[in-house]
Amino acid sequence: MSRPGFVLEVDDRTPPLIVHEGEGFRLEKFPTGTRVVYSPESLPGLRDVDGAIRQALDNPENSEPLRALLRPGMKLTIAFDDVSLPLPPMRRPDIRQRIIEQVLTMAAEAGVDDVQIIAALALHRRMMPSELQHALGERVYRSFAPDGLLYNHDAEDPDNLAFIGTTDQGEEVEINKRAAESDLLVYVNINIVPMDGGHKSVPIGLASYRSLRHHHNSHTMVHSRSFMDHTKSAMHHSAWRMGRLLKDHVKIFTVETTLNNNVFPAPYEFLNKREWEWSVRDQASMLAARRGLAIAPSKLKRRIFQNVQAPYGITGVHAGETEAVHEKTLANVFRQQAVEVQGQSDVLIMGVPYLGPYNVNAVMNPILATCMGLGYFFNSYRGQPLVRKGGAVILYHPVPYEFSQLHHPSYVDFFEEVLAESTDPATIEERFEKQYATDPWYIHLYRTSYAYHGVHPFYMWYWAAHAMDHVGDVVWVGADRRAVQRMGFRAASTLADALEMVSGTVGRSPSITYTHNPPHLVADVR
Repeated sequence: MSRPGFVLEVDDRTPPLIVHEGEGFRLEKFPTGTRVVYSPESLPGLRDVDGAIRQALDNPENSEPLRALLRPGMKLTIAFDDVSLPLPPMRRPDIRQRIIEQVLTMAAEAGVDDVQIIAALALHRRMMPSELQHALGERVYRSFAPDGLLYNHDAEDPDNLAFIGTTDQGEEVEINKRAAESDLLVYVNINIVPMDGGHKSVPIGLASYRSLRHHHNSHTMVHSRSFMDHTKSAMHHSAWRMGRLLKDHVKIFTVETTLNNNVFPAPYEFLNKREWEWSVRDQASMLAARRGLAIAPSKLKRRIFQNVQAPYGITGVHAGETEAVHEKTLANVFRQQAVEVQGQSDVLIMGVPYLGPYNVNAVMNPILATCMGLGYFFNSYRGQPLVRKGGAVILYHPVPYEFSQLHHPSYVDFFEEVLAESTDPATIEERFEKQYATDPWYIHLYRTSYAYHGVHPFYMWYWAAHAMDHVGDVVWVGADRRAVQRMGFRAASTLADALEMVSGTVGRSPSITYTHNPPHLVADVR
């Protein structure tokens, strides 16, 4: 039986605690009285994953079994979550491979011979062949990719998009044409956080900019009062309206999976544990890792961390009608990640690790560091934010003034040109978004290379809109001063300096909460 998450109050006996800061970590001594929120320990993984997949496909939620939906002569499309999930990547075999192999076996037995497989990446970068092989396995890749039957969704290909209709709120629903015209669309999902899955899968993953702009905008993001609670997220409300319209036109069979918190493999297992429970071996591993990272060049550190593959356990597999499936999925996710916390603090402290959904095999640039800290981690709550209105956020990350020219070309111009004019999400959207979204060069790179869409940095900036609207001060510890100043934030050398800098906002004796994340957690703030 795994132990639930809990809240530690720092006293004079509390040892220094791990804080992630990009491609490294530090041991930080927090002020007495600081609340430290720890995620629950990993739930046990399913012993028979393949059996659980068969059970889900044969006994789905609010749906006929998958076998009953397959027939000769039909058009079957399988879509799956792209390289942005899970984080870190999963050790082989990936759960997407295991599910898709079973779906393909059932399809072959039913005489289905018109099958295509699509990476549902919306406006993310295309998956590389090696990444497709890792997610789906060699057998699926070699059987489909050479004939063009396994491919990345292209949100800028007008000949392969289908307009479905408009919701009662005026949201246009346009998705991949092959998926829209299929007799059955099977969507295979990995839920690493409660924000994922449900109607966020098909209406977003297979959508065009025409559709995405209705919920990926500054107004919707600032009113998404936690992305981790779809009942209070304006973005999810929009996606749910789109999904309910879509299911009247496309037969969708959803398969969702959940993972445990077993994020870090050897020799980094100590990062999964609570510091005072480290064994002698854990302490030795921690010291060796710190010393090695302290002298390693930045490119080597990046390579080391980007090669981490997590030994996740699968905690659940559910299939069938989207909303019924997602209800079961969320129960599993919150069972693994939810931690009850009483009340808000004046200051919220978060360490931002090396990896987010949009920098797989690339540097985490300043925009993505902001998205990860003020977007994903800040929004990892239910009820109310961990920090009070007008409070302060302190983040740990080096925030390098560095960008991947391959993956993030429009980010460079956004950072240098757009943020030089304004950091206000609404102003940025009004003045600059359309120009970047329709730029022919950015579209060309998105379609033919491995670049995120031209509008993507805007979305990542909007992702932090709720946090920027809610708090009064943001300080980065150990960050490149030029980078954070361009974004309208401040940099400090130490935690003590950061607390001094925010004292004008929160006073000299503020209440403090530190979220010990990763592994993932969602704070139930009462």
